Amino acid sequence: MRRRPAVGLAWWVPRVRRAFGWLSLTILLAASCRQGPSADAVVLALGDQVVRRSEFERHVAGLENRGGSTLDPEVRRALLEPFLEERLLVLEARARRLVAVGAPAEQEQAAVQRLLQEEAFSTVEVTDEEVEAHFREHASDLKVEEAVTLRQILVPTLNEARDVRRRLVKDPKSFEVLARTMSQAPEASAGGLMGVFSKGQLPQELEEAAFATAPGGTSEVIQTSLGYHVLRVEAREPAREPSLAESRARIRAELSREKRDQAVRQFVRELMSRAKVNHEAANPRPRNDRPGRPRRRRRRGDRGAGDRQGQR
Repeated sequence: MRRRPAVGLAWWVPRVRRAFGWLSLTILLAASCRQGPSADAVVLALGDQVVRRSEFERHVAGLENRGGSTLDPEVRRALLEPFLEERLLVLEARARRLVAVGAPAEQEQAAVQRLLQEEAFSTVEVTDEEVEAHFREHASDLKVEEAVTLRQILVPTLNEARDVRRRLVKDPKSFEVLARTMSQAPEASAGGLMGVFSKGQLPQELEEAAFATAPGGTSEVIQTSLGYHVLRVEAREPAREPSLAESRARIRAELSREKRDQAVRQFVRELMSRAKVNHEAANPRPRNDRPGRPRRRRRRGDRGAGDRQGQR
């Protein structure tokens, strides 16, 4: 009779691990559900890696420290899903040996970016046809608004502002020199050049004066909480419809960003389908909020069944 070869421990261990890996993980998550709020329960598991409740608590504590106040329970619940998605990507990066357990946050972020580049971003492509179709369908959204190029002189007192205004009336070309010598604005060293602005980008007082002043002209004195301003409109660009050539790069970047976001969401959904999540362990409800039959509070004078039987 043919004898079966002896099977050692080395043969059994990997097979038992494969057979019972998911079972043990399920038991671990189930135990987390039964544990009290003080236990460091598992809130997320992917393969043989887990994220515990203490990690979420540290995340919340960091946000509370920066904000200077305790977060409401509803805010905590809203923070959980993004936290789980972020940690899920880190777990997958660890599984692919892109980052080690316990690595600093900066290394984890770099590893997640590499992971997303491989799994999500590498497949993103925007064609010329898509760009042209977007241009036709969203022409009104691409409209270039009216814009002005501004310089300013900012001084602390009304008398100084009036003096600046008088000097500019006599010599309009002295604006840059006066800005460098008298203005207290950050752009004084650049001759008061603020930049190009469309409507909605300036404080209301400055916007009204800027768009009411002709190109090459100087505004009246404008008072704000910062002091007294005198503006000069260097140039004005009227509103117009841009060409496809002008809009191509902007449209391609916008469509690429949308596709990248969609690819990341799809990748996260695929990872979530393989993971196990325990939302209740991350945000356990207080004991008095848990479902169940409410206990009747005994009042003075009430007698239980044992008391009544003792009197019979």
